[in-house]
Amino acid sequence: MNHTSDDSRDEPQQRAEPGEPPVRVTVVLPCYNEEDHVLDEVKRICAAMDASGYGYELLAFDDASTDGTLERLRDAEHLYPHMRVVAFENNGGSGTVRRIGSQRARGEFVVWTDADMSYPNERIPELVAMLDRDPEIDQVVGARDQERGSHKALRVPAKWVIRKIAEKLTNTRIPDLNSGLRVFRRDVARPYLRLLPPGFSCVTTITLAFLSNQHPVRYVPIEYAKRAGRSKFHFVKDAYRYILQVLRMVMYFNPLKVMMPPALTLLCVGTAKFVFDQVRNPLYIPNNTVMILMTGLVIAAIALLADLIVRSRDGA
Repeated sequence: MNHTSDDSRDEPQQRAEPGEPPVRVTVVLPCYNEEDHVLDEVKRICAAMDASGYGYELLAFDDASTDGTLERLRDAEHLYPHMRVVAFENNGGSGTVRRIGSQRARGEFVVWTDADMSYPNERIPELVAMLDRDPEIDQVVGARDQERGSHKALRVPAKWVIRKIAEKLTNTRIPDLNSGLRVFRRDVARPYLRLLPPGFSCVTTITLAFLSNQHPVRYVPIEYAKRAGRSKFHFVKDAYRYILQVLRMVMYFNPLKVMMPPALTLLCVGTAKFVFDQVRNPLYIPNNTVMILMTGLVIAAIALLADLIVRSRDGA
């Protein structure tokens, strides 16, 4: 399967079976090497959604697993009439799965979660109902009560720093920046789907996209269990990507937040040094003073130009 950007508006809308409610919820489930527990997760999600009364579809994506995940899903597909199994020929990452799954979604509400038994997926109908009842909210995120991943001693402080940077840049309190359990309005998210990176930082991206564009996000405390199977998180590589993605998204929506503070700092330092130099040695301007002032002016000019581009851009 080719990983191309497709849009559900270009696909014919399937009708619900007679006697079944129309599809209002799409659950996107990335699956990569989850053969030992993927069917337990599918069963839990479908049981919760069947009891909720919401019409739904479960899009289970096998992301080119090297174990028997795809075979397990194919064998069980006839047992779960609301599940559709999609197989990727090449591993695209959870971000690619979520982007394509969201673009293909038929439901007005899109749910992202994982297949590793760590999230309380039986609470999905509860999160959907919150969004359904309150038209003022565009996204509901399950805020985890604790960190249970590998490299916990490093992950906790690193994620705290990244989250504080995101809060400062968005002027919003963010209890959990990269939770994998969330539900959002498909039409609100559609313009931002093309911005999703292929890896884990896609959840950070959709959060920042909503917050940067004043789409209200509600956080709901959830319990977070130890994941089943082996973690795909690589601390150094993925933490670096998280930081870059936070800066990239804020630059994309509000470049002045990132660039103007260092520009003004350099200009203030350069001005103070210029005054000091003139008092100490009138009519003489050292090269380092000129460099500080010019660097501040260049960064400020770039920041203003970037802001002009953002404001003149149509859409996301």
